[in-house]
Amino acid sequence: MSAFKEGDPTTLNRLYGRSQGKPLRAGQQELVDRLLPQISVPAEGPVTSDLLFGFDRPLHFEIGFGGGEHMAERADMLPDHGFIGAEPFVNGVAQALTHVRDRTLANVRIHHGDALDVLKRVPDGALTMVYLLHPDPWPKNKHAKRRMMNDGPVRMIADKLKPGGEFRFGTDHAVYLRHALMVMRRFTDEFEWVVEGRSSWENRPSGWPETRYEHKARTVYGHEVWYFRFRRK
Repeated sequence: MSAFKEGDPTTLNRLYGRSQGKPLRAGQQELVDRLLPQISVPAEGPVTSDLLFGFDRPLHFEIGFGGGEHMAERADMLPDHGFIGAEPFVNGVAQALTHVRDRTLANVRIHHGDALDVLKRVPDGALTMVYLLHPDPWPKNKHAKRRMMNDGPVRMIADKLKPGGEFRFGTDHAVYLRHALMVMRRFTDEFEWVVEGRSSWENRPSGWPETRYEHKARTVYGHEVWYFRFRRK
């Protein structure tokens, strides 16, 4: 997961953690070599719906898509919308490319790298939805500035969302949950919490596909999972 340089919440120039795990299988490597260049977000310039897809359409952005299950399911649900996903972990990118190929998803664009490098090039007010699902928790206090849920990234997300646009956040980590809600309390002028009691954050809302990570957290480790929706004012 991408994050800011430690000690400076405005810098966008450092990634933390691994970028690769097990070696890719031959078929996965072929997808990375052949399909990824065809659907990659351009390395420079503004990131707009017109430039990515050829015409104006609602634009979604997923920060750290893991294996791409959520992004692929949402793109399949909403074929007239455009989806941008960013992920620094090449194994996750390869898995996402498999979904894109198998589902023939023409409305997905992928960035292999830091999400914030792309998000900062999206025009203000251009996004319909932003997703941050199960980001790396960095649970130690000394690593808190590495978390994606911090003032700098949240400010950028607010700027990029159109009025009425939605920011969805999910986690199964209690420390990260408390930190995230503390951060969001500083953005009450920008976001309205879409909530109707405990069920709103204890149960996955409709149209919010389960990720493989979430399923494992719940069924293997017995973790609670919390879901949050914030609407841009």
